Amino acid sequence: MKIMNLTNVEGFLKTINGCKGSVELVTKEGDRLNLKSELTKYVALTSFFTEARIPEMELVLSEPDDALKLVNFIQGA
Repeated sequence: MKIMNLTNVEGFLKTINGCKGSVELVTKEGDRLNLKSELTKYVALTSFFTEARIPEMELVLSEPDDALKLVNFIQGA
């Protein structure tokens, strides 16, 4: 799942915390970082917070219902 132009980072992270399965951020190098880990969130998203906007990210979700949860968040954001 690709997400573009995310501006509500706080709401996005709350939505991630509400997901049942794993949510992984795919880096440019192809590594997968677990976004449900507080340490990973801090490390992976620090650069995005400086801009207050996330231009693009790719996520891998283990539960199909979580994709719907994220789509609903993005459409409402």
